Amino acid sequence: MLIGDVARRSGVSARMLRHYESLGLVRPTGRTGSGYREYSGEDIRRIFHIESLRSLGLSLRDVGRALDDPGFAPADLVDDLIRQTRDRIAAETELLTRLRRIGAAEPAGWEDVLQTVALLQGLGSKSAGTRQRAALSAAEDVPVPVEALVEAVLSESDPNVAGALRWALAQSGEDGSALLAEGLGSPAAEVRKRAVRSLAEIPDGAATALLRDALTHPDAVVRRYAALALGARGVTDAVPTLLDMIVEERDDAGAADALSALATDPAWADEIAEGLVEALARATVGSSARRRLTQALADIPGSTASRALEELSHDEDRAVALTATYILQLREARERRAGGG
Repeated sequence: MLIGDVARRSGVSARMLRHYESLGLVRPTGRTGSGYREYSGEDIRRIFHIESLRSLGLSLRDVGRALDDPGFAPADLVDDLIRQTRDRIAAETELLTRLRRIGAAEPAGWEDVLQTVALLQGLGSKSAGTRQRAALSAAEDVPVPVEALVEAVLSESDPNVAGALRWALAQSGEDGSALLAEGLGSPAAEVRKRAVRSLAEIPDGAATALLRDALTHPDAVVRRYAALALGARGVTDAVPTLLDMIVEERDDAGAADALSALATDPAWADEIAEGLVEALARATVGSSARRRLTQALADIPGSTASRALEELSHDEDRAVALTATYILQLREARERRAGGG
């Protein structure tokens, strides 16, 4: 079969067939009387073998080794091809992600494109200072896709940079709550914590709804951050978790402050006081926890809290009794000042 026929049958151009011949990959078995190359059936099969190996990403040099070296072991080469392919896919995926984010920023011109590219590069920098400056500029100067901010905040380990990123995300005005919700489901505890802390700084209703759901999250850290944030927003669903935090001494001061803020609503002051009293009465609550619960009653207004403190001032635990007595004295002094005013 002449070279033109082989080219038509195989899909390999005559020029490439001549190149294969120059490299010694496939040589036509014979020549016609006029000196034209003539390929045998075996030559054509070898051409198809060459093309099959090239389709796997092998270089022509490796193709030659694979076909002609009897001791050639393909396993190592295939492993290397797998690694190269994965690296290429990762690089192309990263490029695709960057292009999508630039498109999401809706650049008006090339200057906007360049600014967005610089910002994305800054967010991915190895320098914490560079990442922090990028986060601050994301909130002030350059519009950045919320997806990029969420990815950055969920992966950031530096506390200062993380704070800047949470602030930038809250200031962006875009709804990143759905993406942060995915972070709450991460198998990594640190990612879950970063997600709930970010949601705590987003003031919209979607974030509040997710924080409510987080009160039943299997991760206790997520539940606690959600309760503190909800307490500050006046959401009383957080009360049971806040009470548990005081008992367990897990940011008990923050939990007490959140309960105090909720108790400014007269409709909830007595219920919160009753919750503290019930926690005090549990047989499993130790002495130190009872003192913390007594201290938490200090900033809960209303008669229920006052009655509870009066009873606690006679508690058999001296530390609890002294704490309650001191709080009662402070409350009475405040009432006298208020009455005198």
